[in-house]
Amino acid sequence: MKILVTGGRGMLGRTLCRRLGARHEMVVADLPEWDVLDAESFMEKSATLGPDAIVHCAAMTKVDDCETNEELAFALNETGTRNVAMAAAACGARLIAISTDYVFSGEPPREPWAWSETDVPAPRTVYGKSKLAGERMAQLVCPDSVVLRIAWLYGAGGPSFVHTMARLGREGGAPLKVVDDQRGNPTSADEVSGVVEFLLSHPEVSGVVHGTCENQCSWYGLAKEVFSLLGLRRGIVPCSTEEFPRPAPRPRNSALKKGVLNRLGYRTRDWREALGVFVRGEFPQEAR
Repeated sequence: MKILVTGGRGMLGRTLCRRLGARHEMVVADLPEWDVLDAESFMEKSATLGPDAIVHCAAMTKVDDCETNEELAFALNETGTRNVAMAAAACGARLIAISTDYVFSGEPPREPWAWSETDVPAPRTVYGKSKLAGERMAQLVCPDSVVLRIAWLYGAGGPSFVHTMARLGREGGAPLKVVDDQRGNPTSADEVSGVVEFLLSHPEVSGVVHGTCENQCSWYGLAKEVFSLLGLRRGIVPCSTEEFPRPAPRPRNSALKKGVLNRLGYRTRDWREALGVFVRGEFPQEAR
C-alpha cells in the first residue's frame, strides 16, 4: 500500500513512517515541498503520486498559539484539512484525519470521566474549534473517511511533556510543581501508529474513532511515572490549574473511551505499559 503522510516530519508522522515503512511505501508530505494550504499544488502532487491512503497529521497544534492567532489556526486545521480531503477524494485514497480530545469541553457530564465517539463536541478553545471544523470538512468531503482522535501524545525525538519532564527532572533544584487536576490518556505515537495500521486493514471502518492508550491519569501522575522510570530524584508536588494560567483553557478531563476499537476487538495498551516501553527505548542509558 502507498501511504501519504501529511506532516510527515512531525513526531507522529516520523513514527508512522518508521512503524509502517517495513510493509508499506511511505511518502512524507511536509513543508516546503507539500503545503496543505496550496490546494491546487497539493491536488496535483497527490494525483501524480496516486496514494492508496492519506494519513493527515499536519496541523497547528500549539494550543496557546492558536488562541492568539485564530485566523492561522482555522486556515491550517480547517482549510488545510479540506484541501487534503479534496485531494484524497480526487485520487480515490482512503483518508484518516488525526484530531484531538480538545473538541470536547473538558467538563465531563457523567462518571466515569471518559468521552465516547458519540458524545457531542463542545470545544472551548480556538484549537479545539478549528480541529472540530477540520473533522467536519474531512467527513463532508470524504464520507468514508476516519477521524482519529488522540490526546497527550509523546513520541521518539519529541517534543512532548514526557521529554520536558525528563529534562527538568535531570536538572535538579527545587521541587517541581505539576498540575494534578487535569486528567487524560497519555498516549505514545507508536500506539497511535498501531491503531492507524489496524484501521488501514479495515476499510469498512469510517467515522469518528478514539485512539488513545487505555486508562487515565493527571499530568502529575504522568510526571511521577516518568520520574520513577528514569530514577529521577528531584522532588515533584501536585498543584492546581489556577496556579499556571494559560491563554487557552485546559480541559479538566479529556479522557477518551475507545468504543469503536473495542467493538472491533482491538485494545490499546495501558498508558503505563506504553510509557515504560517508550522510556526504555528513548532513554536506554537512564531507564530502570
